[in-house]
Amino acid sequence: MSKAIYLATTEPNSGKSIVSLGMMQLLLGKTAKVGYFRPIIDDFEEGRIDDHIDTVLKHFEVDQKFEDSYAYTRSQVVQLKNMDKDDEIIGNIINKYKAIEDRFDIVLVEGTDFSGEGAIIEWDINVLIAKNLGIPAIIIANGMGKSLQELVGNIYMAYDSFREKGVEVLLTVANKVQTENLEKVLASLKSKLPKKVFTAAIPLNPILGNPTVKEIAQALSAKVLFGEDFINNQAGEFSVGAMQLRNYLNHLKKDSLVITPGDRADIILGALQANISTNYPNLSGIVLTGGLLPEDSIIKLIEGLSDVIPILSVADGTFSVTNRIGTIKPRIYPENKEKITTSIQEFEKYVPTNELAERLITFKAEGITPRMFQYNLLKRAKSNKKHIVLPEGNDERILKATKKLLDTNAVTITLLGDTEQIMAKISELDISLDTNSFNIIDPKSSPNFLDYATTLYELRKEKNVNLAMAKDLMEDVSYFGTMMVYKGHADGMVSGAVHTTQHTIRPALQFIKTRPEVSIVSSVFFMCLPNRVTIFGDCAINPNPTAEHLAEIAISSAATSTAFGIEPKIAMLSYSSGASGAGEDVDRVRKATEIIKKKRPDLKVEGPIQYDAAVDINVGKSKLPDSEVAGQASVFIFPDLNTGNNTYKAVQRETGALAIGPMLQGLNKPVNDLSRGCTVEDIYNTVVITAIQAQGL
Repeated sequence: MSKAIYLATTEPNSGKSIVSLGMMQLLLGKTAKVGYFRPIIDDFEEGRIDDHIDTVLKHFEVDQKFEDSYAYTRSQVVQLKNMDKDDEIIGNIINKYKAIEDRFDIVLVEGTDFSGEGAIIEWDINVLIAKNLGIPAIIIANGMGKSLQELVGNIYMAYDSFREKGVEVLLTVANKVQTENLEKVLASLKSKLPKKVFTAAIPLNPILGNPTVKEIAQALSAKVLFGEDFINNQAGEFSVGAMQLRNYLNHLKKDSLVITPGDRADIILGALQANISTNYPNLSGIVLTGGLLPEDSIIKLIEGLSDVIPILSVADGTFSVTNRIGTIKPRIYPENKEKITTSIQEFEKYVPTNELAERLITFKAEGITPRMFQYNLLKRAKSNKKHIVLPEGNDERILKATKKLLDTNAVTITLLGDTEQIMAKISELDISLDTNSFNIIDPKSSPNFLDYATTLYELRKEKNVNLAMAKDLMEDVSYFGTMMVYKGHADGMVSGAVHTTQHTIRPALQFIKTRPEVSIVSSVFFMCLPNRVTIFGDCAINPNPTAEHLAEIAISSAATSTAFGIEPKIAMLSYSSGASGAGEDVDRVRKATEIIKKKRPDLKVEGPIQYDAAVDINVGKSKLPDSEVAGQASVFIFPDLNTGNNTYKAVQRETGALAIGPMLQGLNKPVNDLSRGCTVEDIYNTVVITAIQAQGL
């Protein structure tokens, strides 16, 4: 079952509240605990809270604080976007959402309202949020004032925007449609949209389209003189009481709001009498304009009545007040039970709730976005904190990455090197590192030095390594750090910012060694592309793997993919696809694919296959129409190191993708290599995945 669903509108005043309230009711009928989250809300006055969040939390008794129910106000988002901090916006939204997701069975996520400053950027933000959260969407459109073609066209364009970004749309809702046009709208939507997308059309409901007297009072900053018990009365039509009473009475309709100067006692008393008369409709309230109040005798008379509709007093004149009332956009708040009940009833009547619930239960997200992938990495690392040793303690990037890692409380860190030199470097760089929060070990002066050297001698004496040689080797930070991992004094090691790949992994190959079922150490990069995360292997270790080695690299990479939440669909890359090519290189890939299918028939694998056929659904269908992998590959196995290393760097540079790794596969304990051109972010990410490896994944 999907852990959440996203509500998005195409424009302001689409009537999203009907769907949000209806969905909350629907979800509560299917699961025990439903959470609620709004990534971005309208700005609200200090001391107040957002009405809609308040309504949902109170009516459905959601065990959730208001401040936890949203990430940003609209003005905060605009400010951050002006500073080019889009990544920070999405990152914080993910963090807030995940905190709610962890507490509930399913979460209703409600998008923005397209009102106020920044409305022009809201659509893209909504699509981006839904994509990064990895959840399906419901699209809601306003049918008022639109032709059939305009309404359906708007909905299809919205659907297409979501589809292009890889967000599945479960339902489209045409709201505020004239009753006589419901069937036409539904028929047109069904003909335009794919069959798997449910459609609904909800008619315009006057109860939901009109404000309450309370909303009017708030909008006008009015003083409530009488009738506060009935302040939630629904205001229907409104009219100005300027004519003589005998004529004005003829204009009263059900739920009318009377607007009149405060000195018109005749209109005031006549309206109150009409409200209790069986010969006239019930009224919603009275608005007294001009700051004028009825005379004391009139006040006394009103006070003596048993049931008095709300009477408001405002300072502005009649003309101004009338115009302002006409612009009030009705909202739903906790006390307005009639609107809440009506919204839920309308949703249940016009939306295919059973089918929608079934689709939610069976929904499975495809792929994962880079931001969500990084969030999951950090969360998993923190769930079981591990101890990572960094041999290159003097390097500026290592020290800055250490600061970031300690700030996130992801791992325990030990730096190797001369203690005085490392502390001097920290001071020089002005990095605020608490000396009690990490360890520094100088291999030469370590109390474990002799034990480590002796252990190395025992492990390598058959390779003509004597104790003196072992001591010399143990002064090398790579050997010392690897021995810490071997002895269980650290859970993993990350190096390579200064040292070569060979220098980093040689000690690991010598005495940590490979797992029993593995004959070759290989590597993968997690390629964080704009809209998804894929795995590239082997791009760092094996220059010219045999068919057997390629098969093992692929199987190891598939296991890594699964462990990190990516469904493995393996593309065995070559310069031809299927049976079209011949030659030693392509035959090697073909043989490797056959080995995989024999060893692991449960894996989805295709090979040989070209890169374009592996990633482009149209090319994939044309070249390999029956393939489960073509056009949707997630694990890419390159035929040799030259191809793999150049391809990952080309993709990284040309697309701006983040490449996390390389992560080594097949060792008994995790040791990972860095590129000497690595950034602080590269080190941070590699340490995090090393910590996850150390958890036994």
